[in-house]
Amino acid sequence: MSGTVLCVDPDDEARSATASTLEDAGLTATTCPDLATAVDRLDGTIDCVVSEFELPDGSGLDLLTVLRERVPDASFVLFTEADPDDIDSSAPDGAVIEYVPKRDPGARTRLAELVHHSVAFRTQTAYPLPDDERDRVEALEAYRPILSDVSPAFDRLATLASDLLDVPMAAIGILDEHEQEFVACYGVDFGVFPREETVCTYALLESGVSTIPDLADDPRFADNEGLDTLDLRAYASANLTTPERRVVGTFCAYDSVPREWTDQDREHLQLLAAEAMEQMDLRRRLHEHGDTGDATDRRPDAVPAGNAADRRRDPDRPGTDGDRGGGEK
Repeated sequence: MSGTVLCVDPDDEARSATASTLEDAGLTATTCPDLATAVDRLDGTIDCVVSEFELPDGSGLDLLTVLRERVPDASFVLFTEADPDDIDSSAPDGAVIEYVPKRDPGARTRLAELVHHSVAFRTQTAYPLPDDERDRVEALEAYRPILSDVSPAFDRLATLASDLLDVPMAAIGILDEHEQEFVACYGVDFGVFPREETVCTYALLESGVSTIPDLADDPRFADNEGLDTLDLRAYASANLTTPERRVVGTFCAYDSVPREWTDQDREHLQLLAAEAMEQMDLRRRLHEHGDTGDATDRRPDAVPAGNAADRRRDPDRPGTDGDRGGGEK
């Protein structure tokens, strides 16, 4: 296991000793002496920050506040001479932090174990992660260069999903370490969302197709104002799974009213997700062999994203409420 740890300590000797301990544990350690320098170094490459509480230009908790904004999944450990009673325990925004007193016997060994565990299992994240998260994200990066090439094909598949499942909205998205990005949308215009705000980050944990008849009745999402703003009430998705069995994204269908998803809905969604993954895999292989992949997409332009209000539903479709009014807000 590897991981990059930023060690922040104004004491040169202590800072160096902490970095050496972490490197001996197989981690990559970088160091700095103060808050301002540490803030400049906070980016997506940092997996964990180990900081003294008292810094020349602020405190370790000041650093934690910035860390939560820039790298929300990174873990944080106070490794300090400060007495616990002198530390404000109300961490920013309820963030989880760990505390290791420097003066305790075996403190650095304990620190290395704690950092190792937090980097490996992401114990301080605000949302659940699959067991293979690091390998999953690494697998996704192999497909990132071809995402713009595959977008027209994905637009067609999203349109097809809307017809097959009789839903006003469909989308295909990828999930990286911190965000969900949508490659294609039909009937809705999603942007980029933090993972803690998306339903799909939970769907990653499920095999096959995930369905939620009413998001408003699910305690995980009942208070998610973003879903309500987008008029999303029912959700179904199938994972985009690579040949190496890494889930890199989801093929989603949404309804603006509660609904029960049928076995046929699930089957259609799984077939569409398999087709989307094949499109991605084909273009990835072409890209790796120096081909742009243009020749694979000579069909007419994709149907443009539609408007939910323009869609005509089939009132006799199995599994739907004919008048669609029973559960509507």
